[in-house]
Amino acid sequence: MDKFQIVKNIGDGTYGTVVEAVNRETQERVAIKKMKKKFASWDECMSLREIKHLRKLNHHNVVKLKEVIRVGTDLYLIFELLKGTVLDLIRENQRSKNNAIRASTVREDVIRNILSQALKGIAYCHDQSIFHRDLKPENLLYNDG
Repeated sequence: MDKFQIVKNIGDGTYGTVVEAVNRETQERVAIKKMKKKFASWDECMSLREIKHLRKLNHHNVVKLKEVIRVGTDLYLIFELLKGTVLDLIRENQRSKNNAIRASTVREDVIRNILSQALKGIAYCHDQSIFHRDLKPENLLYNDG
């Protein structure tokens, strides 16, 4: 984990904490998920459903798992870094210039694009016999473009 410099905390979930980091060697920005559960062996790590499935998925609408690192009993999943979540996008668009909460103003074409890409990613997962089980705006990631 020494090859990464932590930039900021991104979020905390049921199974782990996610931070933004920079690879010191390549300067690539990544998201690192530190699993809350402790792992006694590498085999125990590799038997996790999440890791098994993410390692075999390769689709432009599914987040890429770049690396799996175990340090002591801690397990870290290194992912490509995306801009944010759909929930972030919704919240950003609910604020007017004077910070008053108002109805979402996410443009219809943006909504269609996000929905189309999410459905393509889900269809790919289903083709691989994988079901997400926790689809919600905070688990749908997006990037500019």
